[in-house]
Amino acid sequence: MDKLGDIQRLREATGAGVMECKKAIEDAEGDFDRAVSLIHKRGLLKVQKRKARETGAGLIESYVHNDRIGVLLDLRAETDFVVRSEPFRRLSHELAMQIAALAPQNLEELLKQPYIKDESRTVEDLIKEVIALVGENIRVNKFYRLEL
Repeated sequence: MDKLGDIQRLREATGAGVMECKKAIEDAEGDFDRAVSLIHKRGLLKVQKRKARETGAGLIESYVHNDRIGVLLDLRAETDFVVRSEPFRRLSHELAMQIAALAPQNLEELLKQPYIKDESRTVEDLIKEVIALVGENIRVNKFYRLEL
């Protein structure tokens, strides 16, 4: 077993930190799949702890599809540092495309929708994964969708 290689592979698969990966591999007794599962479970626990944190920073994402559907999305996080991060920006774009494609009527409906690129996950799951990755609370403040 190549412990260093396993840690690197686990980091690439989950986006978790080195020490978190090392601990997960140790706790899983070298079982890679179990280590991945541990990382995800621990990430979701962190998500629950962050849920009450205030989200004062944010960005407005715009998306226009075929000049016929337009979306404005107000997505929030705790700090500007996370708002400028690649995972947050990617999430904002994915959410705007989701809204354009499936036209949710409200936030609750959006969060429960199957994610358009992987229907085994919901939009809420996608947001929770990014929360676990960046370490801050993220929430959709509001969105608007226009269609001709």
